[in-house]
Amino acid sequence: MSLRVEHLSKDYPTRSGPLPVLRDLNLALDRGEALAVMGPSGSGKSTLLHILGTLDRPTSGRIDLDGKDPFALSEPELADFRNRHIGFVFQDHYLLPQCSVLENVLIPTLVSREDRGQAEAWARQLLERVGLAQRLDHRPAELSGGERQRVAVARALIHHPALVLADEPTGNLDRRTAQSVGQMLLDLHREQNTILVVVTHSAELARQFPRQMEMGDGTLQPPDGGALTEIQAPPGEGVRRP
Repeated sequence: MSLRVEHLSKDYPTRSGPLPVLRDLNLALDRGEALAVMGPSGSGKSTLLHILGTLDRPTSGRIDLDGKDPFALSEPELADFRNRHIGFVFQDHYLLPQCSVLENVLIPTLVSREDRGQAEAWARQLLERVGLAQRLDHRPAELSGGERQRVAVARALIHHPALVLADEPTGNLDRRTAQSVGQMLLDLHREQNTILVVVTHSAELARQFPRQMEMGDGTLQPPDGGALTEIQAPPGEGVRRP
């Protein structure tokens, strides 16, 4: 799988006219590559991730995933493509509180036609790999913040996706747990040979990645002077807690 983004732009309508968020953005990543994107709030990082994940549509430009333009698909076809080929990890884990750890990981398989036994066996393997083999029957409320995020990572990988997108995956975690989750993401990325794109305020997390870029003026640029600096999230965003 390869990811190609060509001349991508995204505008949002306002009463005073279109508000450009992304401007003529280009990006190329191949399977096995990992990219960390930094930038201040409002710079378009999450917008880019949502478009790469086909959760939002660009105003103009083209995205090519493994030779396919996902936005040329019908809505049912696009939903199936997204479910099978793209894994998401968000700052908030979005686990269902009434479901067990194992059931939460299996949720993306409920709309697919794959063998249930094989899906459950793979879910158990993933949960063992992220250190939660003894937590399969626990509910999210019985887990720490870091454990809940590990469940979210396992859920993102249940369909063997080629593209994994993570939006502030360590933003709600304390420093030590954030380092652990960040390293786990990279380790699983290498094992699964995915394309991994992470957006973050954390220079510490970004420095773990072999490739880093910064969002500025609606496009991606190399880090200023080659150095990454910590970008502070505004109050209420990216609050760190155990």
